[in-house]
Amino acid sequence: MDIIETIKEQIENNAVLLYMKGNPNAPQCGFSQRATQALMACGEKFAYVDILQNPDIRANLPAYANWPTFPQLWVDGELVGGCDIITEMHESGELEKVVKAATAKVEA
Repeated sequence: MDIIETIKEQIENNAVLLYMKGNPNAPQCGFSQRATQALMACGEKFAYVDILQNPDIRANLPAYANWPTFPQLWVDGELVGGCDIITEMHESGELEKVVKAATAKVEA
């Protein structure tokens, strides 16, 4: 399968998806750590892809997303943004609303 098709499939098949360095229990950079802490505080399950274990995704996702850095948060098939945006949304309470709305659609 083409790597772009793989990326599209991951985004389409996961209501909340974080492309990050490492995993939520062992983030491999401070930005990924802050992003996962904000997401975990929402109290909902989310999917993740460790880009360090997936070099093709790491190389191709920035061009696909038109977003150069990691982590990248995708909700309902849309790019939300990176660490700073995730952190700001968490602090304002908006992240929890967006994440809960996306996961509620899947459970319904």
